[in-house]
Amino acid sequence: AILGPPEVNISSCRNCINVTIKLPASHLRIHKTLRSLIDIYGELEYDIRLKTPDGEHKRPRERTTEELFNTVIEELYPNRNYCVSVTVTASLNKESMPSAWKCVTVNPVVQQDYNMITIAGAVFFSLVLAGVLKCLHVGGYILQNKSLPPTLV
Repeated sequence: AILGPPEVNISSCRNCINVTIKLPASHLRIHKTLRSLIDIYGELEYDIRLKTPDGEHKRPRERTTEELFNTVIEELYPNRNYCVSVTVTASLNKESMPSAWKCVTVNPVVQQDYNMITIAGAVFFSLVLAGVLKCLHVGGYILQNKSLPPTLV
């Protein structure tokens, strides 16, 4: 029997991708109860393929004993698109279908921090400038509504 493709969801994190993998469903029933692949095989292996702008890379094979699990691919470049596909195999069954490719752009979190600092600085500067202009207005230095008395002209 060919192991079906796992469900894969990805999200970007700071220079990394968080990969959530759900093992494919099994169709084996024992005493009218559907058994999971972990119930059947005990432990499964999974391979992650990563497509980058430089090409396709196969990550080292890993093992799992969980139906739903996460793994993180780190040390990626920000602002680049990465795609992930996962294949699940068992020690007794090497025939499997890979998941569909899922793609995401890695977050440039550091740059977002700078953007927040820039925006906060601009707001602070605007408030200070508005305060100074209000003081100058109240002091009569700018935007005077009253004309000067004839003796001062």
